[in-house]
Formats: sequence, C-alpha cells, structure tokens
Amino acid sequence: MVIWAKVGIMRAITAVTALASSLVLLGSTASAATDPARDLSARVSADGAQRHLVAFQRISDTHGGNRAATTTGYAASVDYVAGRLREAGFDVTTPEFEVRRKIDDAGRATIGGASHELVPFGGTPNTPDGGLTAPLRAVPEDGTPGCEASDFAGQDFKGSVALIRRGTCTFVAKYANAVNAGAAAVIISNNADGHLDLRIPGTVPGGSASKADGTALAALAGQSVTLDLRHHDEVHLDRNVIAQTRTGREDNVVTAGAHLDSVDAGPGMNDNGSGSAALLEVALKMGSRPKLPNAVRFTWWGAEEAGLIGSRAYASALTFEQQLDIALYLNFDMVGSPNPGYFVYNDPGLPYGSKHIEKAFSDFYTARNLGPEGLNVRGASDYGSFTALGIPAGGIISGGGEVKTAAQAAKWGGTAGMEMDPCYHRACDHLGNINREALGRNVSAAAHVIASYAVTTEGVNGVPSRAERAALR
Repeated sequence: MVIWAKVGIMRAITAVTALASSLVLLGSTASAATDPARDLSARVSADGAQRHLVAFQRISDTHGGNRAATTTGYAASVDYVAGRLREAGFDVTTPEFEVRRKIDDAGRATIGGASHELVPFGGTPNTPDGGLTAPLRAVPEDGTPGCEASDFAGQDFKGSVALIRRGTCTFVAKYANAVNAGAAAVIISNNADGHLDLRIPGTVPGGSASKADGTALAALAGQSVTLDLRHHDEVHLDRNVIAQTRTGREDNVVTAGAHLDSVDAGPGMNDNGSGSAALLEVALKMGSRPKLPNAVRFTWWGAEEAGLIGSRAYASALTFEQQLDIALYLNFDMVGSPNPGYFVYNDPGLPYGSKHIEKAFSDFYTARNLGPEGLNVRGASDYGSFTALGIPAGGIISGGGEVKTAAQAAKWGGTAGMEMDPCYHRACDHLGNINREALGRNVSAAAHVIASYAVTTEGVNGVPSRAERAALR
C-alpha cells in the first residue's frame, strides 16, 4: 500500500475431493443449484497463493532485492503474472504508463555540530538553497505520537521543524497534524532499524530519520536545526497487467485489483505480494471461461507505491462508456500480515453501492467468527482511482503499521502491543513475514466476494445498474 496513508492474514482452506471439484468447477457444466461463490471460496487456498509468493521472492532475490516500479524485478513480476494468465486462456494486456521515480539529491539534518541522515519524502517540496533553518520541536512520545491535534498543543510549532516518532496512526496523519500546527518542515523517525522511504503529498518539506538518528535529534529539541532535503523525479515507462474472462456481460464488469510493485527497501511479500498472489490464485481457479453472468476483470497495478500511478493512468484513460461498464472495483492490498487483523474498507463518502461491498466482506468474516472491523483507508490504495470516477469500491487489509490492541488480540490472536506488520516497507518483508492462516482466510474472502458479484450485482449485493450508474454521474 502506498505509504502516504498506509494503514500497515491465514488458514489453509481444505481442498475438496477430485470428484467434488469436477462437479463444482466454475467453468464446467455444474448444476444450477451450485453456489459459485461458495465453490470458488473452497477451491482457492493459502498453498496456491504461496506458490506465487515463492515466485515473487525468487524474482526479488535475482533482481537486486526488490520488485519496485521501473526496476527489472518489477518487469519480471509483470511477465510472471501475465504469463500464468495467458497459459490459463485469459485475454491479457500489459498497457504502458509513465512513472516519475523519485531520485534523492540531498537528505540531512545538521544540529549541534553533527549531521544526521534523512530520506526526503516524495511528494513534498525541496528545502530552499542553503537549507531551511528553524527550531526543532519534538512531539512527546506517548502512545499515539503526532496522531492527535492535541499532541501539538503543548509547544509552539509555528515555523518549526516538527520531529515525530513513527507508530499507531498513518504517516500522512502525523504529517498533516504537524502542518496544521504551523510546522515549516516535518521529520518522522522510525521506531525500528532502518529508514523509511515515504511518499506524502504535502506543502512543506519532509523527510524520515532512522530510529537512532531520531533519538539523537529528540535529545537536541529546542535547538536550531538546518535541513537539506532535495529530490527530483525521472520519467520511466512501466506496465499494468489487465486480464478479463472471456465470458459474461462486458457492460457490467466486476473489476478486482492488487498492486504488483514493492518499495525499494525490500521484496514486498506482504505489501503487496500477498494481495497480488491472492488475486492470481482466484483468477486461475475461476478460469478464463466461467459460466457466470458478469465478466470479471483482474488487474495488477504498477507504481502504486509511487502514488497510485498505474491505476490512475488506467482509470484516467477510460471513456465515459467504459467507466459505466465497470459495475464495481474490489481492492486487495496486504492480506498476509504476520500479526494480522481483519479489516474492511469503510471510508466515508464512497460512491453509492460501496456500503454493500463493505457488508459483503463483513458478512463473510462474521460467518467465520472473525469479528471484522471497519477501517478508513483514506483512498491510499488503488481503489481511490476508481472511486474518483464514481465507481463503487471496497476491499480488505490485514494491517500495516497499526498496533494491535488487547481486544483485537483476544479475538484474532497474535500479539497485543505489536504492529500488525513490523516489516512494513522494510527489507524484512520477505516470505517469512507472511501469516499463512490469514492469507488463506483472505484469499477465500476475495474468491467469495468476487464470485458473488460475478453472479449478480443486484439485490443484496446492491451496486447500481448500468442505467443507474449513468444517471448518478
């Protein structure tokens, strides 16, 4: 998930017998009494998704340790996904789009005669020539540092450099609260080893510090600090993967997506190899010619971590008629977190029909006694490219940098007081960072909801008909 609002799951599903599989296979001559959503949900598995994660890990291992946008690791990931889908008979395209890749030119904070390394935030302005000098103010490190406006009430942050420790809430929330308090620049320090490479669209310079540098800077709060934060973008071409079933209505398409790229820091197995692998498992088990009323379009997006660039390029190129052909969009971004939660998107103000999508996922989890919770993802993944067009959307996430509460640990298992993904956007987001039980549960949820809408988008599923979509826009 893109870091600027990122909110940082698995039980193996028992396979049905070979005889039962032949009876319920979506592309077969199954009886009318068959429940496609139930059947597909039972046939997908954590093991199937894990095989794709192994492939993504091998790609990362042989391409510099990541699968980030514009890299050979990402290109190999595209080729892998597109190749598997073509083998299965899907209609596959890999349209190109432009990516502006951030290149860091300078990143340091000088204070007390010492220099501390910073990594500039993508999406924020550079500091002026000669740097930006201002008082350093440290936000108190309580349980929610920088997450509430009240965290900035005890000091005068106007014209200062605000120093905030990572944890509890999103990076964009911390940055926004500091800017609202009048900060002239923002530093977010890690609460674990290493730096954070963040993209936070904003109006004042910003950068990240390591845990050690953040601690050293906090000890010097009140002194003047000079920041030198400069970066520029280079333009590259990258590709999305689009695969549509060859059956079903093409004017009422169920669209499902996951971003395929990682951050530069690591292989990105949870973020978002997990969502990409889960979606590929669903697509291959559904098959390219399912006997379902609505076509299904499976999508893997590039450069999400750089600001939803691939999905935005795709969505912006749709004609009005093509927009109306999309009944809804379902998003899968981080579904195998090691200390997982079961969250369903519940952003306020999403297009009509989105609440029905939220209910579809929630009902699936509730029926399995998982006690799902709603989460405002704030448009910080590729579904935002579709809701901007008025297309209803929803999705699931197993958590990133959020700290699991005792109540959540009691119902979901795992460790209270620990982040749901301590390796979020770090080099340690490798295969060992995946919770297989959560992955299995979530790939099953994805299959169930995708197939449910492929059967019908009306009635209890409740997204607008094509005629209603046209009237609403």
